[in-house]
Amino acid sequence: MVKQTAGRKQLGAFAPKFAELNDDVLFGEVWSREEKLSLRDRSLVTVVSLMAQGLVDSSFQYHLETAKKNGISKEEIAEILTHAAFYAGWPKAWAAFRMAKEVWTEDTPTENAKEAHERDMLFPIGSPNDGFAQYFIGQSFLAPLSTEQVGIFNVTFEPGCRNNWHIHHAKSGGGQILVCVGGRGYYQEWGKEAQELHPGDVVNIPAGVKHWHGAAPDSWFSHLAVEVPGVDGSNEWLEAVDDAVYGILK
Repeated sequence: MVKQTAGRKQLGAFAPKFAELNDDVLFGEVWSREEKLSLRDRSLVTVVSLMAQGLVDSSFQYHLETAKKNGISKEEIAEILTHAAFYAGWPKAWAAFRMAKEVWTEDTPTENAKEAHERDMLFPIGSPNDGFAQYFIGQSFLAPLSTEQVGIFNVTFEPGCRNNWHIHHAKSGGGQILVCVGGRGYYQEWGKEAQELHPGDVVNIPAGVKHWHGAAPDSWFSHLAVEVPGVDGSNEWLEAVDDAVYGILK
């Protein structure tokens, strides 16, 4: 049962009957008839009705907040108001959107996860790693830090992104060193358990070792990829890291 006390608090002394009807009948009885219509659906009807009348006041804000509590998401309220705009009027929709944006504002972070990840690192994320996209599941980014003497690249993975199994080949020397600089990720060699990585961790990858590395499912991840000089070095890209292997990681 929906309990409402706003009527009595605001108008109990001035208009006690109105306050009673508001609290006990409108909310206590009509809103509480969930066997006929869910609270979520009643919120939807109420928001559209108030918007159609142009009543975007404190009452409208209350019903937007109630709609959110009753399970209407930011995406859904945007679609509801967009649809209603064609029937109720475009200016009314604009007014309704301004208030809805405030109610659902915490659902839109002021700083997205990618920006926060980059802010916490010493090195830039760089540009989308389009040249190697075919060897990755998910989006990766590449920032060249040194292309002379020794190649050093900051490689960033969005959550869930990982590269394919691959091998660094060389007749002598070669291989790669990973220096973790941000977020949480994983490194795994063929036939071994995956190793969780955090900033400050260093992974030495000898030539000839089949392996993969990438982000954890719920975290951005960056590491410096240091190319170890070798004779006749090359990379062999192999199969993708399938969900059966990656899916057990947390």
